[in-house]
Amino acid sequence: MTPRTVGVEEELLLVDPATRAASPRSQQVLKQLREHGSAPRVSSDELDQELFRHQLETRTDPATDLTDTLAQLRAARRTAGEAAAEVGLAVVATGVSPTRLAEPEVTRNDRYQDMVQTFGEIARSGGTCGMHVHVAIGSDEEGVAVLDRIAPWLPLLLAISANSPIANGRDTTYASWRARLWATWPSAGPTEAFGSVEGYREVCESLIASGAARDPGMLYFDARLAVEHPTVEVRVSDVCTDPEDGVLIAALARALVEHSARRWADGAALDPWRSELLRAAHWRAARYGLAGTLMHPLDRHLVKAADVLRDTVALLADVLVDHGDADLVADGIERVLQGQGSSRQRTAFERTGTVDGVVDDLVRRTQLTWQ
Repeated sequence: MTPRTVGVEEELLLVDPATRAASPRSQQVLKQLREHGSAPRVSSDELDQELFRHQLETRTDPATDLTDTLAQLRAARRTAGEAAAEVGLAVVATGVSPTRLAEPEVTRNDRYQDMVQTFGEIARSGGTCGMHVHVAIGSDEEGVAVLDRIAPWLPLLLAISANSPIANGRDTTYASWRARLWATWPSAGPTEAFGSVEGYREVCESLIASGAARDPGMLYFDARLAVEHPTVEVRVSDVCTDPEDGVLIAALARALVEHSARRWADGAALDPWRSELLRAAHWRAARYGLAGTLMHPLDRHLVKAADVLRDTVALLADVLVDHGDADLVADGIERVLQGQGSSRQRTAFERTGTVDGVVDDLVRRTQLTWQ
C-alpha cells in the first residue's frame, strides 16, 4: 500500500540571545529572507508570521516517506535560523517562552487584531508554539470517522511532545504548560464523537455562531478537518526541540489515522468517550508528560506512560510495518522514554540554576538540529 501523505507545521519562538527574551521582530526576519535569502525555494523553505510578532511558522511539503519530512523540518529550521541570525536573533523550538513575556506585539493583520480585541487576555497569552500534523484522507466522511476514533490517543501524542515546563521565569510543574494555556480558548481541546459530517459541521457552525470562534480557522480542536487541505489536522502537540521526536509523533498520527480508517471501513463499532474523560486524559498528559501515568486509550485506567506507548505500538504494528515506520517508531519510543523535551529543559534549569540557562540550552539544541 502507498502510505498516506504527511505534512508538518512548526511554530518557532524568536529570542534575543543577549537578553534571552522573546523578540517581536518577525517582520525583520521575513524581510531579511525575502531580500537576501537563497532562491529558488520550495514551500518548506518559506516562513510565515503568526498571531504575535515573536513567532514564525514553518511547514513541510506533503510526503509519504518520513525521512523526507525530517529533512524538510531541518531545512526549514535552517532557513529560519539563518535569517534570524542575520538580524541578531535566534530561533528556539519550545512550547512557550521560558522567560517572562512582555506585552506581546500583535502581527499587523486585521484577523489577528480582531482576535485580540474579541478574546482579550486569552488571546494575549496565545503566543505559544505548537506542532500540527496533517494526514491525508480520502473524504470528509472518512475524516470525521477518524476524528471520532483517534480522540482517546491524542493525549499520548501530547505527552510525547511535552516541551514547555518553564514559563514566566519559573517551573510551572507541568510538562506542557503550552497545552494548559491553549485550553483557555473557548473552541480548543478534546471533542466528543461527531457521528457524521453533518454532525461535525453543525458543531463548527454553532461554535462560530456563538462567538467562541471567529471563523473555521479558529476551531482549535485537538484534531480537526483541515480548512484548506484534504487532511485530518492533529494539533495537540508542543513543538519539539528534537525534530526526530516530531517525526515520531507524525508517524504515530499517520498510523492512528490509517488504523481508524480501516476500522471504520470494516464497520467496527465506535467506543466513544465523554468529553469530561477526554479532558482529564488531556490534563494528565500535560501535567506529567511521559514521567507518570496516563489514561489508557483502551481500558481508561491509569497506566505507566511507557506501557501506554508500547500497547499503542502493538495495536498499530501492522500499519507501521505497511508504512515502513516500524523501526523509526521503535527507536523513537526508546529515545523519548530516556528523556523528552520537558525533562531536558528541567535538567538545564537544575544544572544552571537560571532560566537564562534554559534559553541558552534551547538555542544551542535547536541550532544543532540543522547543523
